[in-house]
Amino acid sequence: MPTPPPIPTGLRGACPRCGEGHLFQGFLALRPRCEACNLDYSSFDSADGPAFFVMSIVGLIVVGTALWLEVTYEPPMWVHALVAGTLSIGLSLMLVRPLKGLLIALQYKNKAEQGRFEP
Repeated sequence: MPTPPPIPTGLRGACPRCGEGHLFQGFLALRPRCEACNLDYSSFDSADGPAFFVMSIVGLIVVGTALWLEVTYEPPMWVHALVAGTLSIGLSLMLVRPLKGLLIALQYKNKAEQGRFEP
């Protein structure tokens, strides 16, 4: 059976080997293993990768929106705070799970492991 493509598989939160099992148990916690193909998920670790990409993407969008809002409408500060807070929290929650799944699927596809010093 061929390995499914990592990008759509990871974004869906599916197993990186079979594409059918679920990767997550809860919002961000990984399951112990795939219920379809029995792949052990314990070796996968996305570390801070998803948080870095979420902060970068959300930061660009929020700052761009704040600049556009200021130049176009010149709203009071409470409007900026409301828009920036809502966008920051909403986009972060929307992006963190798919990006974590994507990084884990890419880690599986590329056989990425923790770096080790050669003896």
